[in-house]
Amino acid sequence: MEQSKGRKTNVLLVTIAIFVATFMTAIEGTIVSTAMPTIISNLHGMKLMNWVFSIYLLTNAMMTPIYGKMADRIGRKPIFIFGLALFVIGSSLCGLSNHMGTLIISRAIQGLGAGAIMPVSFTIIADIYPIEKRAKVLGFNGSAWGIASIIAPLLGGFIVDKLTWHWIFFINVPIGIITIGLIWYFLQEEKKTSAEPVDYWGSLWLMAALLSLLYGFQVMGEAKPSVLVLGSMLVIAVAAFYLFIRVEKHAQDPIISLSLFKNRTFVVQNAVAALVSGFLIGFEVYMPMWMQGILGLKASMGGFVVTPSSVMWIFASLWAGQLLVKHAPRTILTGSLCILLVGSFILALVPQTTPFWFFLLVAAGLGIGFGLIITTTTVTAQSVAGADKVGVATSFNTLSRTLGQTLMVSVYGIILNRQLAKGIAGDGRLDQNMLNELINPETALNLPKQLLPTLRHILYNGLHFIYFASIVLIAIAIIINLMDRKRSK
Repeated sequence: MEQSKGRKTNVLLVTIAIFVATFMTAIEGTIVSTAMPTIISNLHGMKLMNWVFSIYLLTNAMMTPIYGKMADRIGRKPIFIFGLALFVIGSSLCGLSNHMGTLIISRAIQGLGAGAIMPVSFTIIADIYPIEKRAKVLGFNGSAWGIASIIAPLLGGFIVDKLTWHWIFFINVPIGIITIGLIWYFLQEEKKTSAEPVDYWGSLWLMAALLSLLYGFQVMGEAKPSVLVLGSMLVIAVAAFYLFIRVEKHAQDPIISLSLFKNRTFVVQNAVAALVSGFLIGFEVYMPMWMQGILGLKASMGGFVVTPSSVMWIFASLWAGQLLVKHAPRTILTGSLCILLVGSFILALVPQTTPFWFFLLVAAGLGIGFGLIITTTTVTAQSVAGADKVGVATSFNTLSRTLGQTLMVSVYGIILNRQLAKGIAGDGRLDQNMLNELINPETALNLPKQLLPTLRHILYNGLHFIYFASIVLIAIAIIINLMDRKRSK
């Protein structure tokens, strides 16, 4: 990192600040889930509940590539601070909300800020660490997500019980302000100036394309999706992407340089990252459901099933740094994808009576695969893009992962809903509400005991089809990875 006014970047304190910022955004989704029943009761917003989550993801993803470009154009520091400040403002407004509508608007603002934090964090890490150490730091930073998944339910429950739900948002304010101070004072970089005009039209068409595409995914995952809305979003997305590409071909300083997509390694790395992230969301969302609905475990134990994955992710990231020095990305990804393929086969084929401890072993194995792949694709996408495009490359990698997760959440939802509906239709004694109660171990106690084996078998079949779909996903990723060159520098 360049010096500014004789001072050097304090690498340790900047790394800590980045970790805190990442943790703050990572914990946001889970802690809100924990408090959501109380929020709904207080604001009477059951019908709008999903939008509290969806709007945050939509605005977050929509702004990611814009922030990446601006980080390259005017500097990492001002964009990171701007994103953190917007996140803090959004958090304050969320905490002050007394109506579901204002909470949703505030969450949109919060998402706009959060969209800067992950990609610019990765970009700063790329600036201040050499490539051989970068993977280790990315692994450390990525551990924030694993730690958040463990702490968030406990912290959320404590805050709601001892204070009010408003404080799950207010707690971000002092943490965010301290983080802004650390980045402002300890991160040093030369001021960047550009005489080339800002690509406003490219930004506009890209945001329109992403917003319509992601909203279409949300609609697709609903129980009864509107064909009209889905079709309209598809048409808008295709038209906006066409206009975006047309504008970018002639822009002096395009928001996303199309030359990046001429690099086969860059395209392959991001495609693999998107597909693997799709499998990741299926594992993290549906494994706890399996533990609670089929094995009858409590919610805390159901969530704990993914913890070994988070722990092994950290070690795998450290390992990835060593492997990248000696091996081509294609070789690393081939081995890692095979680990995920074996894991997805196991989840698709294990019997209903499989014990809890066995899933912990599977989660640990998958964590190695996830850690190696996500770290390798991030570092490789940065290295092949060139120093002047690191921000754009990093943000596009983040966007690819978000798109993969958003699309597959919808696909998995459709698969599960259809299988459950088919199972219920085959037995006149059952209805959808019974399956909803089955997934919660506390309400499952109210179900007739003679129906529990049937209900669990229906859920078991539905979850199996999700992991059969995951096998296809990973197989496609393996094929795409083989299209990369054997050596890529």
